[in-house]
Amino acid sequence: MFTGIIEAVGTLRLVRRDADLAELHVEAPGIQQGVRVGDSIAVNGSCLTVTQVEEDGFRFEAMLETLERTSLGGLREGARLNLERAMRADGRLDGHIVQGHVDGTGEVERLEREGEDVRLYVRCGDEIARDLVDKGSVSIDGVSLTVVKAGEAGFDVALIPHTLAATTLGDLRPGDRVNLEVDVLGKYVRRYLERLMPGDSTGGEDAG
Repeated sequence: MFTGIIEAVGTLRLVRRDADLAELHVEAPGIQQGVRVGDSIAVNGSCLTVTQVEEDGFRFEAMLETLERTSLGGLREGARLNLERAMRADGRLDGHIVQGHVDGTGEVERLEREGEDVRLYVRCGDEIARDLVDKGSVSIDGVSLTVVKAGEAGFDVALIPHTLAATTLGDLRPGDRVNLEVDVLGKYVRRYLERLMPGDSTGGEDAG
């Protein structure tokens, strides 16, 4: 489990693909301490398993399906990555509950800057939008954020200067693909309502 509070911004140094597996070498300054082979690290919000700890970072193995279903497959060597080690059981939950299981990807629509007010607009499919609510939580490339306004085809979030400085979100440009994970509590609530009221989770088949 993760919190969406980014610990470091790493750099993708190598991607090596074969028939059904890919190896990623990520330079990760300052967070190697205490990490062992087999540990989980969220890389741009996608939970990956450490296969080797090196002086400058880590190596991971990822199934090709992971690369295809997330934004990781489109990254090139030199790309900057948001990194977070798995949360300790005695740690503080400063962000929100993030599983590292990417629900899907979205596309950056625009990044508006007006002084210190920075607003990021993201387009996404209905399978993600239906689980978002105003003032609810969402993870974008592993960063825990609060939804300002949720719509049928996307949403927007406000970014404070610290988030822009400590993550890769300030690097985003229109058209960029981002990993999205919605609040797991919201997903369970929706699933429960769907089972309770088949056909319409908002009030039954005759609602409306």
